[in-house]
Amino acid sequence: MKTIKEGIKQDKFKVKTHVDKNWLDIEIQFVLKKIDENLEVFKEKVPPAASKDLMYIPEGNTDWTASFWIGMLYLAYEYTGEEKYLDVIKVQLESFKNRLKENIQLETHDIGFLYSLSCVAGYEVLGDETAKETAIKAADKLITRYHKEAKILQAWGDLSDPEQRGRMIIDCNMNLPLLYFASKETGDRKYYDIAVNHAEQAAKYIVREDSSTYHTYYMDTETGKPLYGKTAQGYTDQSCWARGQAWGVYGFVLSYVHTGDRKFLDISERLAHYFLNRLPEEDDICYWDLDFTEGNEERDSSAAAIIACGLLELSKHLPVSNEYRELYENAAIKMIKSLAENYTTKNVHSNGILLHAVYSKPGDNGVDECCIWGDYYYFEALIRTVMSWKMYW
Repeated sequence: MKTIKEGIKQDKFKVKTHVDKNWLDIEIQFVLKKIDENLEVFKEKVPPAASKDLMYIPEGNTDWTASFWIGMLYLAYEYTGEEKYLDVIKVQLESFKNRLKENIQLETHDIGFLYSLSCVAGYEVLGDETAKETAIKAADKLITRYHKEAKILQAWGDLSDPEQRGRMIIDCNMNLPLLYFASKETGDRKYYDIAVNHAEQAAKYIVREDSSTYHTYYMDTETGKPLYGKTAQGYTDQSCWARGQAWGVYGFVLSYVHTGDRKFLDISERLAHYFLNRLPEEDDICYWDLDFTEGNEERDSSAAAIIACGLLELSKHLPVSNEYRELYENAAIKMIKSLAENYTTKNVHSNGILLHAVYSKPGDNGVDECCIWGDYYYFEALIRTVMSWKMYW
């Protein structure tokens, strides 16, 4: 399916935004201070997906979001080199190894999120061979969710569950790097082929002709035929859920990084244009669904943090001749600065970092709260602007 690539309507993104290194350091020091304050309380536990009254209540390593905390610890360690982060990382790593061994709530494609930010990072940052082996075992677990005829990884639930069978979601593009990693480290192409097949099916069916995206899409697992798109956390089945579009921008460029196939880069650009054209004029932070561009609906700072990272990665891989290359970087920097100035917990009582995130508006869950992935991606975006950073994705 050919998707439409809109032009970027907002001229302000063409203007280069200066980023002062001292300003960046101040913002990073704020994040580090928050992490330091949480080191003891989240040494063995993890923050939940979303805060309650702006406070994260410690929980066990059971949710799909459990790895964003250890991901932040790796970023803190890489930036500072301080051993105190390693002390907690080691405890957390054992928890992830045990979770896989005990098969604790792993009926999900989010195995990719969980083990890229814990064990792939453990190998890339620390050279931990056991972490590498655990990541490969996690990839083995992830590919059991592959439907051969449909050529997709099922997102949620038991593979025989009629409500979930054959359902892929836009988020899964961010889970595929675990498979690319396993293929590279083992030399076994099966992981790579499954990842590419899924990314191609997502491009074909989740991405609409106008370059918006469905949150979820159902495939017939017996025949491989496409069925229908449906939302879980967006406004309607036909609207464009902001966080999903952000996952798409970042996720498709990651498949380009691992495959070199330009179609994934092109799709990432198209999704980026759709997203940027639907930002509020005043502060460049999206509403929770891109059907909304003004009014009283909640913003989603976490989606803004995700796409900022995606745009920074996208701009890295485009030629100088690409007319939008600098624009993507400018837009990312504007969003990062807006988040720093208007969306952090600097002046409120909270153990989180980013205010005004939305987990699930339809589910009335984590609405206008801190969301742990928003905190992680905000930190990743800051790190990307201040140092040469090797991705864990």
